[in-house]
Amino acid sequence: MNAEDSLVAAAVQNVLPQVALAVEGIVARLRGPGRLFYIGTGTSGRLGVLDAAECPPTFGVSPDLVQAVIAGGYDACYRAVEASEDDAEAGENDLKARSFTRDDALVGIAASGTTPYTVGAVSYARRSGAFTVALTCTPESPIVRAAQVSIVPVVGPEVIAGSTRLKAGTAQKMVLNMLSTATMVKLGYVTGNRMTNVQTRNSKLRARAVRIIMSETGTDERRAIESLEQANGSLPTALLMAKLGCSLKAAERALAASGGVVSRAEEIHRMISPKDNK
Repeated sequence: MNAEDSLVAAAVQNVLPQVALAVEGIVARLRGPGRLFYIGTGTSGRLGVLDAAECPPTFGVSPDLVQAVIAGGYDACYRAVEASEDDAEAGENDLKARSFTRDDALVGIAASGTTPYTVGAVSYARRSGAFTVALTCTPESPIVRAAQVSIVPVVGPEVIAGSTRLKAGTAQKMVLNMLSTATMVKLGYVTGNRMTNVQTRNSKLRARAVRIIMSETGTDERRAIESLEQANGSLPTALLMAKLGCSLKAAERALAASGGVVSRAEEIHRMISPKDNK
């Protein structure tokens, strides 16, 4: 298994130009009113749910910005309901239930590339004018023909024939990591290689936030802790207050105007007259 897994990274490397194209298309939609959706069935659907669930705590974005749709609903995350993947109209209907529009982006995930549920969803999304991406391990499959951009890491036969949770699943996870992370970097939710929008919901994350404040501002640990406390635990707010010496109110206002992007909030703050920063 390990020897076969070693082939996955090379397969993903071969599709990096397509990953970059997908990121550009997704970013263009998210810079407007659009959202990013993942859709799939079985293992593919579960991987989409996992990646979407990681975006809010890692990048501080709304859960609505990156959403996952899985055949059979979220119960399918822990209990197999694979028969639901055969309904070609169900994927379309599930997108409609989420008020999917032409402003959005959709990544259809299907290792075989033939899953009716996922292919149907991608076809509907493309007809609607949305940006569509296919993530599959099978060239020239129906989902490839349905999408605008296709990412096809060819990993070869599985150790257990047909068990796509193995190499195919690993390749899909790697690509999804790239899609969401590169998108959030380009949207400004990361500074350098630091998660400057991470949510400080436990002691480990609070400690990480303190280290980020220290690294970004050059302040000592005590002052970094004080900044985080004054910001009510909000790392972006604490960073602005520490960097610019502004009030909590001014920092929150700048962040609200910037959509939570720290670098953009700094620019907005500098445009505000000093009297408004009190």
